[in-house]
Amino acid sequence: MAFVARRLLQGVLSLWVLATLIFALIYFVGDPVELLTSETVMTAEEVQALRESFGLDRPVAVQYGLFLVNLVQGDLGVSYYSGEPAMPAMLERLPATLRLVGVALAIALIAGIPLGVAAGLRPGSLADYAIRFFSVVGISSPTFFIGIVLIFVFSVQWRLLPSTGMGDWRYYILPALTLSLFRLAFFTRMIRATMMEVLSLDFVRTARSKGLSERVVTYKHAFRNALIPFVTIAGLEFAQLLAGAVVTETIFAWPGINRFALTAMYRLDYPIILSYAVIIGLIFVVVNLVVDVVYA
Repeated sequence: MAFVARRLLQGVLSLWVLATLIFALIYFVGDPVELLTSETVMTAEEVQALRESFGLDRPVAVQYGLFLVNLVQGDLGVSYYSGEPAMPAMLERLPATLRLVGVALAIALIAGIPLGVAAGLRPGSLADYAIRFFSVVGISSPTFFIGIVLIFVFSVQWRLLPSTGMGDWRYYILPALTLSLFRLAFFTRMIRATMMEVLSLDFVRTARSKGLSERVVTYKHAFRNALIPFVTIAGLEFAQLLAGAVVTETIFAWPGINRFALTAMYRLDYPIILSYAVIIGLIFVVVNLVVDVVYA
């Protein structure tokens, strides 16, 4: 319990630092009121009234204090453009991103672990060379390029799968494949490297000298130890997938939080940006805590 309590305290401090940095950065980026009124004719009085309605006329210290109080209450204001509450608007779009990331991570795990084990058991074989070639291609291919190619082949040429939006299971295939390819290749290379390292250790040679079958040595002894560093990486990759799906969501017009936040960044919609940063930071903290507990 003491370990969990320390990690929770560290997580709260991390969230505070993150929120403070985001607040400071967006405060000095520019004035959202100027952006809002750039294409409309408004008097100076109307512009000042708009700034007061957003609370942007107050001193920075006051704005920051109110921001922290509202953050604790889960209230980060309303969108400057739509007028909807920022945090509920972001939470409404979070399930779409979570489902997409969950499918992508499942693909990467289900395919990446067996491929990595196969390559690690027979280094230098034809299968190992083929798997390593695939992993290099997957790691080095830009996400936007993969998405465009998949849309062109499966949606434009063959007309098998929808290219944009969210619906039944068919809508998940192309964006999930696009999002998972890099992680699949990364997981494959990592499992291969850890399997080769573990198989060369003394306890594996001892297990073989006792007459244990190769299957027991591989999966009960070597594979379990190879998963120890992988658990940490896999947990962090989930959080990174969640925050890094902005390209995929944009290409496939996926109604998730990353695409919504990207639009808010173009508009300097501070409440939406802050809500996004807090949600992503909270998810990172929770995932790190879970990973630490599982690792222990």
